[in-house]
Amino acid sequence: MKQLRHIVSVLFLLVTVIASAQERKVMNRPYIDMRQWHYGFLVGVHTQDLDLQNNGYIYNGVSGPELWSAQVASYTPGFSVGVLGELRLGEYTALRVIPTMHFGDHTVTFHEQLTGTEKTQVIKSTFLAVPFDFKLSAPRFNNYRPYVMAGIAPQVDLTVKKQKELLLDRSDLMLEVGMGMDLYYPYFKLIPELKFCFGLRNVLVRDRTDLTDATILKYTDSLNGASNSMIVLTLYFE
Repeated sequence: MKQLRHIVSVLFLLVTVIASAQERKVMNRPYIDMRQWHYGFLVGVHTQDLDLQNNGYIYNGVSGPELWSAQVASYTPGFSVGVLGELRLGEYTALRVIPTMHFGDHTVTFHEQLTGTEKTQVIKSTFLAVPFDFKLSAPRFNNYRPYVMAGIAPQVDLTVKKQKELLLDRSDLMLEVGMGMDLYYPYFKLIPELKFCFGLRNVLVRDRTDLTDATILKYTDSLNGASNSMIVLTLYFE
């Protein structure tokens, strides 16, 4: 509760500072936030990351011992699209449901520390996520209104591929925190938002019954776990 009061205080301070530097203007769509339900759609960009927990496992290969470690070496910006449903709970609070598709990929590099050998795996993902977010807004001033949000997002990866170095579980649960700004225009409301998503599950699949080449198992054995994360920049149109 103390943290919530701090967040509200910061939001009110931000609005006060902005208000002190500007004069009152005609408000666009002054009653839109009084609706019980709000609907819209979203487009955005994101980056997908994978937190890999190396364990120092030594694999006894044909040519000698091998010590492998892994890390995400590069990121490719992904694309997000979805729909928004928002339930007004009070003057400053709302509950949002946001079914979203995230299309993206990232590259994992495996490094053999004794010989310097490297191998890469491109992990392409199509996440279907259904975030449930709580939104806490500051008072509206003129035609903008800042807010913070937090929530959880169950998601499933629709494009998991087997027979690869790493196999990740299709399902995950993400914790989301972020901030945004409601911008009011004469015919619509635009909402830019930046949020950070952290996976709450270990998605590394250790039971590799899908493998036909047993030597590939060394990449899985070199890790204790893996967890997803994302940074998402979104534009909502309402």
